[in-house]
Amino acid sequence: MIAVMSKELIPILLGMSGTGREHSALSRLFSHGDKVRSLFLVREGAVDLERASVSGTILTLQRARPVSVISEASLYAENYHCSAICKERTLTWAIAKTTIRKRLEQDSLFAEVWVRHLAREIQRTRFQAEAMALKTVAGRLDAWLDWYDGALPAKGEWKGLASQIGVSPEALYRELAKRESA
Repeated sequence: MIAVMSKELIPILLGMSGTGREHSALSRLFSHGDKVRSLFLVREGAVDLERASVSGTILTLQRARPVSVISEASLYAENYHCSAICKERTLTWAIAKTTIRKRLEQDSLFAEVWVRHLAREIQRTRFQAEAMALKTVAGRLDAWLDWYDGALPAKGEWKGLASQIGVSPEALYRELAKRESA
């Protein structure tokens, strides 16, 4: 399912008036509560959308990789509902919220492509909720691997994977070690 990025949407967004930006690791594109000004396309690097739970635990809502759109859920909001943190050197294409909204109003083909993209994002979010409902680390990892066609991320990204499936890095490492020895 990882390959299900909108092949139609990305070229359209890159063709729209916007600003290319370079961000260093650990920099923020925006913080929870900031005024929504732009929608972002990740061109290189990685960005995590994160929100703190009531208990203070950081939950990764999305790990955005190249050709991922982020902040589309905020297009009709006044303020961002989470924070966007660059996990490595990242290049983005920022498009003003007003530009996207105007295009949606005036271009029915763009609106249709946009709706298809949002439908896939809803599917991804429902998958994530389903995976988080599973009781075991093994079950959550199996669900994640199934969604992402069995492709485990590089070893340096396992901590991010743990956050995505809602387990501690140590619990994930133990599960991966069990699987390797089996």
